Amino acid sequence: MRARIYLPPKSAMQSGLARTQRWVLEYEPARQKTRDPVMGWTGGDDTRQQLRLTFETREAAIAYAEAEGIAFDVEIPVERVRKPKIYADNFRFDRKENWTH
Repeated sequence: MRARIYLPPKSAMQSGLARTQRWVLEYEPARQKTRDPVMGWTGGDDTRQQLRLTFETREAAIAYAEAEGIAFDVEIPVERVRKPKIYADNFRFDRKENWTH
């Protein structure tokens, strides 16, 4: 069974970077989930999908996976580029964009 080690992305519902600094180890599904014909619920018997281990560093997550003999894939996050925005620039006389209102 393979595992995935990654740094979780920022949620679209938050502006800060909370819960995005710790590395996560999650197991990939061994089998597809099945649909119950009577109730319509989706489920499976793979309990490893319920595990989500967090680590302070990528190296700690890799060391754990290697110590336990777990095959893993590491996903390196793309560096986020932040462009500073200034509210006063909306009212500059030499704006490059057209004024819309």
